[in-house]
Amino acid sequence: MINQRESSLAYPLRVTSSPEMGNWLLREQLSLGFTTYQTNRLFLVGTTTEGKIAVRERLFDKPMGLYAREDRLYMSTRYQIWRFDNHLAPGETYQGSDRLYVPSRSYMTGNLNVHDVVVDSEGKIIFVNTDFSCLATVQSGYSFVPIWKPPEISKLVAEDRCHLNGLAMVAGKPTYMTACSATDTAAGWRHHRQNGGIVLEIPSGEIIATNLSMPHSPRWYKGKLWLLNSGTGELGYLEGDKFQPIIFCPGFVRGLAFWENYALVGLSKLRSANFTGLALETKLAA
Repeated sequence: MINQRESSLAYPLRVTSSPEMGNWLLREQLSLGFTTYQTNRLFLVGTTTEGKIAVRERLFDKPMGLYAREDRLYMSTRYQIWRFDNHLAPGETYQGSDRLYVPSRSYMTGNLNVHDVVVDSEGKIIFVNTDFSCLATVQSGYSFVPIWKPPEISKLVAEDRCHLNGLAMVAGKPTYMTACSATDTAAGWRHHRQNGGIVLEIPSGEIIATNLSMPHSPRWYKGKLWLLNSGTGELGYLEGDKFQPIIFCPGFVRGLAFWENYALVGLSKLRSANFTGLALETKLAA
């Protein structure tokens, strides 16, 4: 767990972890990467050969979506999508680390409020263009090229109409998406935060689940569609058209990855008026 005080300029970063986390990462030969756009940071968390936690942080302007593929990382920021390449050969180390990710390319997108970013089976970068309510890709000479949008969205305009945010890939192809509502008006999702959330199937656009609360981070894993019901603080999966929660997480959940039989979930505190009036508030207070 990483705790960040209100002003990163005035106070040092404090990092705490469960006692056995370092040994677990070492045993699993695993490292973690995540972003926090409130403090403009990319974190990479690994371990030393002695099982001690090792943390690296770098500053970027509003980092959000993060995707790892082979020896590359892809990350969305306020105006760009970055690609980082590992420059270390197998068995080579640098300052005690076995990966050295160097910025190798960036794609100018402008301010699209990009959430999830992935690479498909053909090597194409695909990202969730939240402000324009569509799924998009990069192309020279353009801010973005739309490749799919929910049928409910009548026009591609920077109004964040349904807060389309999460993308699940199946066999290397975009297959499911989450949105905070099915609205087609400017910021209309803000009035449906408690139970207006939906899951959509691609390419049909069929809504396969409703009555969710600000769902995020859909992931297809071991034959199930998992997601985070952020407004209730729950991790669960879809069974038919119903969300089946399996655990309550004490915070606003966004960011989900799997390793073997483990789910890795990102949590943050509630903030601003956008996140008030949720069932999560009552649960946290209790």
